[in-house]
Amino acid sequence: MRNTRISHVVQVCSVIVLLAGSAWPQQQMSGQDRGRAQDVLKFAAADVRKHYYDPKFHGLDWDAKVAEAKEKIDKAPTWNVAMSHIAGAFDALNDSHTFFLPPAHVGRTDYGFQYQIIGDRCFILRVRPGSDAEAKGIKAGDELLGLNNFGVNRNTLWRLQYAFNVLRPQPSMSLVLQDPAGGQRKVDAAAKIRAGKPKIDLSGDSGDSDFWDWVRESQGNSHLLRGRSAEFGDALMVLKLPEFFFSDEGVEGMLSKAKKHQALIVDLRGDPGGSVETLRALVGGMFEKEVKIADTVSRKDTKPLVSKSMGNKFTGKLVVLVDSGSASASELFARVMQLEKRGTVMGDRSSGSVMESKRYSEQMGADTVIFYGASITEADLIMSDGKSLEHVGVVPDEIALPTGQDLAAGRDPVLAHAAETLGVKLSPEDAGKAFPYEWPPE
Repeated sequence: MRNTRISHVVQVCSVIVLLAGSAWPQQQMSGQDRGRAQDVLKFAAADVRKHYYDPKFHGLDWDAKVAEAKEKIDKAPTWNVAMSHIAGAFDALNDSHTFFLPPAHVGRTDYGFQYQIIGDRCFILRVRPGSDAEAKGIKAGDELLGLNNFGVNRNTLWRLQYAFNVLRPQPSMSLVLQDPAGGQRKVDAAAKIRAGKPKIDLSGDSGDSDFWDWVRESQGNSHLLRGRSAEFGDALMVLKLPEFFFSDEGVEGMLSKAKKHQALIVDLRGDPGGSVETLRALVGGMFEKEVKIADTVSRKDTKPLVSKSMGNKFTGKLVVLVDSGSASASELFARVMQLEKRGTVMGDRSSGSVMESKRYSEQMGADTVIFYGASITEADLIMSDGKSLEHVGVVPDEIALPTGQDLAAGRDPVLAHAAETLGVKLSPEDAGKAFPYEWPPE
């Protein structure tokens, strides 16, 4: 079953075009692999042709774009370059939720640091203990000016993350950094690559191994992606949601705790969105009445997306925190609270990646299977003010940003300020300790 998602991934744009032309040393592609790459393009492009919400593709000649990619694959020197050409074709649609999902790489790459746009600048958020990035002196609070010879800003950041994390992982990263005092330096940090498999084998003994690898990783991710809360007497609860993938029962549990407090902060910073059903439930828990979230405009029709009635309701004061990492369902939630005058939105302008999409999976092989696919937008979402958030985002009622010094010291002045507006004294230092970051297993 394909679950409807409102979640953010990325756009590729010119970054991928440049990467496709990069002369990186790689194994030359065989004739058999070239044929496989053409098949990947053929079936992924057919899924877009069949399911994309705009049958006119925003005026783009999709067939011509696919034919252009096919010609480039015929000349591509390596498999990775061929996959880059497919990704580039998808990017021509300029749609945050329509993108190519290439076959998995042999290894899993961890660069040892995370970065994010804050305001109009990019900063290192955190560095993994024991990583080469830590050994090379990369620190939280450093401003990231350049990454592998690309400038980093709101327009390029997500594209770089897609390119270097999904499409073409790198053995190392070259960073141009500026510390909080203004000093600049260049750092080369090696990535840690965990050995993996380019194919998923579901037969025999090795199939058992693949299956339990999935189970273990799923269990670990469930722990890291759980909702967390912090309570400050009966005055305030802070609910931190890493993404929108909770059952109705899970949302009811959160609301049951929240309604015991006079005020609630819903922290959606870094939340990329997720399930439409979770969005409907969480919005429903904030109102006594049914609320229209948006109109979904698909290829066939326009339908209202409305909140879901929940047994538990939170009726107290509400603040919603967003930042540049808040996307899709989290943006919709925040914007509904603004439009309905239900609560105050604080933080940074959100991502502006708001469409409704489904993942379409394809595969090659029988016993030994290579998976690939595409995320494809099936509807635009028009808010009650008649506007889409795509490429726009949510502008907070009150802009509140951490500084590089705050990141370096582990302070969270944004959460502290939000709590203060609700009558709760919370220092930036204590706010920074409320939800300790948990690194995923290497």
